[in-house]
Amino acid sequence: MIEMIETVTRIVSINTSVGKGERKRPAGRAELVPDHGIAGDGHAGKWRRQVSLLAMESIEKMRGKGLDVGPGDFAENVTTVGINLPVLPVGTRLGLGNALVEVTQIGKRCHSRCEIYRQAGDCVMPKEGIFVKVIEGGLIMDGDQIKLLEGEGE
Repeated sequence: MIEMIETVTRIVSINTSVGKGERKRPAGRAELVPDHGIAGDGHAGKWRRQVSLLAMESIEKMRGKGLDVGPGDFAENVTTVGINLPVLPVGTRLGLGNALVEVTQIGKRCHSRCEIYRQAGDCVMPKEGIFVKVIEGGLIMDGDQIKLLEGEGE
């Protein structure tokens, strides 16, 4: 069952960085490019992990462990609220603002323990982060609504 935590699911923060494997900085808005990802972001490209999403609820778990973390600190492109991301099946489509994305991967293997893992002994991104590819591009902004479009993907 896909759990909607609050009545309005939305984007809390759009985060970008030039390189891979680094914390991202809040950008406020971004252009999603079909079959590429976020224009100018280090993770963009013609692969299945074009854009990463992590829930604010997951970040709050890490804050509960005493870490001073916020949106972008887990290298996620889109910080969300109100949707249980890791239970979305691969192939689920989401409307992010006026763009359309499709879930391609739930979680990821953590090849090297990041600074957050060393500080807390845990990290939420490998277990609770998800990855999507861009089907239809468009501008996304902080505060945009997220629409769940189950079962429409491949």
